[in-house]
Amino acid sequence: MTSLAADASLWLDSSALRNEDALIKSQPFPFFVAQKVLNEELMSSLLEDFPKLKGAGYLPYENEECGESVNTLIGRMLEPAFCDAIGDNLGIEQLSQYPTYVSISRTLKKRHGNIHTDGKSKVATALLYLNPEWTLDGNGCLRFLNRIDDYEDMVVPEIKPSYGTLVAFKRAENSFHGHLPFEGQRLVIQIAWLVSAADKDRKAKRGKLSHKLKQLQGWFGRKFGGAGKDAATQM
Repeated sequence: MTSLAADASLWLDSSALRNEDALIKSQPFPFFVAQKVLNEELMSSLLEDFPKLKGAGYLPYENEECGESVNTLIGRMLEPAFCDAIGDNLGIEQLSQYPTYVSISRTLKKRHGNIHTDGKSKVATALLYLNPEWTLDGNGCLRFLNRIDDYEDMVVPEIKPSYGTLVAFKRAENSFHGHLPFEGQRLVIQIAWLVSAADKDRKAKRGKLSHKLKQLQGWFGRKFGGAGKDAATQM
């Protein structure tokens, strides 16, 4: 892994964020989609080093849970030049000035993916997908939407969460997004830029509590079967 970490040419390609294949939109809210921002030579290492998270949904990033390649990748994503390149596509000046919160998702339940806008504490969000292939249409594919009550009213065609695809959007009152129900493995790294350090602290505390509760729910589920979900929820 040392050679991989040292070879900058293998990592994130910021030029891919604005090449002719990148989809950049300012309406109905600013967002963009860029593909092949990661070298495929990294795929096997990233899949091996991706954390074996027990809970479903987005959980707070903990570097001790990840292998070297994933930690290196996240470090590159947080570099000011890369953050500012994302901000340029979204019309946000010096995005790197804002505090960041990193979360990771390995698996989803069917309850995930409801249409929402993100909270007002967020300035922008980026999602980097690491799934080797995605053969499903619809289920689990990100959709940017015109309305909060219609999955079919898409701004652009749905986006498959395939390896090396990076999606980012500026949070707005109408930044509607979601996906059709999906249950199973779906590898994502999420970076959120937040309005203030206080928002980051609150989000980190909530994330850690959620992580603990999901771990506890998993333990109850394994020990007591179906009763685990109810027991964990009551706590």
